[in-house]
Amino acid sequence: MIIQSKRVWVLDIWMAAQIEIEDGKIKSIHPYGKKPVDEDYGDLRIVPGFIDGHTHGAYGWDTNDATPEGLRNWVKNIVKEGVTALLPTTITQSEEVLTAAVKNVANVVKEGYDGAEILGIHFEGPYLDQVFKGAQPEQYCVKPNVEQFKRYQKASDNLIKIVTMACEHDEDYKLLHYLVSQGIVVSQGHSGATYEQAAEAIANGAMSMTHVYNGMSKFQHREPGLVGAAYRFREVYGELITDGNHSHLAAINNFYKEKGEDHVLLITDSLMVKSLPVGTRVLFGGNEIELFPDGSAHLVGAGNLAGSTLNVNKGLKIVVEEARVPWRSAINSCTLNPARMLGIEDHKGSIQAGKDADLVVLEDNYDVKMTYVKGKKAF
Repeated sequence: MIIQSKRVWVLDIWMAAQIEIEDGKIKSIHPYGKKPVDEDYGDLRIVPGFIDGHTHGAYGWDTNDATPEGLRNWVKNIVKEGVTALLPTTITQSEEVLTAAVKNVANVVKEGYDGAEILGIHFEGPYLDQVFKGAQPEQYCVKPNVEQFKRYQKASDNLIKIVTMACEHDEDYKLLHYLVSQGIVVSQGHSGATYEQAAEAIANGAMSMTHVYNGMSKFQHREPGLVGAAYRFREVYGELITDGNHSHLAAINNFYKEKGEDHVLLITDSLMVKSLPVGTRVLFGGNEIELFPDGSAHLVGAGNLAGSTLNVNKGLKIVVEEARVPWRSAINSCTLNPARMLGIEDHKGSIQAGKDADLVVLEDNYDVKMTYVKGKKAF
């Protein structure tokens, strides 16, 4: 199969090109118009498939629900926003609930499913700080424990690829060291770490920050905190929820500008209320949350931001059109950067011969015209 467009994102530029696909892979890139094509998308943009590395659920379903039907429905429909790969993300809960959640993901992966590819699991909690817990249930935030994590790891069939934790509570960095030894990405988040503690965790192997600005110690000129460390150590990845609610547009622009093109991760942190009517209330980690008109979700009563209902394609639009971030940085943040962090850039994250044919065709308003997952039309 061959598809083409006059605006294909190849080698960090918009190029008039054809993409030849064979057996789920990109076989060749040709000049526009060279060969007969199966689909001509004209002036529509074609970009690499989006990778969402931090997303809890949608369509009334949450990763902690641990039902195979809900997970299958989610990954089947998420392709409509251009997501070709994702990491279902847990929220802090009891060991029983989290074990069931990761087992469910492992079972669905083993049995098969349609839609976006499940790359693994993002394990957010339970090893979080109780002050910076955000919407995570305080009663289940516990100290890092290697033996307990090994039980989660076994239940997940080794699918846990990212762990968000407050490293300052990890005595002698025992869990951090274990995770690094297993090739699992450690992301500092929901943490009250000082700048010095954050730096020490990075020196011990932590390589990312979870939803920068949110759920972490703030930047002050005498106490830079975790936010200051996210800026200072440029080789460390940093997630951003780019819905315009969790961070001011200027803060989004500043972070992209400081981190450069290779270390920002555009995420949705989307919740089960995504796609549901405004005003919907559901339980999230045992706490009641409500969907607001601006698309944000808040803890009922406390008012804390609990997550978003963002679509990745709309997040990209906000980054480019409103936060005024250059295309290369913006596209990398939801394609190549997460692939690099996960160590799968050899077959994901860019439009190059030999890589998976994960592609998104975008209208000028960033609506998704078509998504290809490993060369197949996904909807």
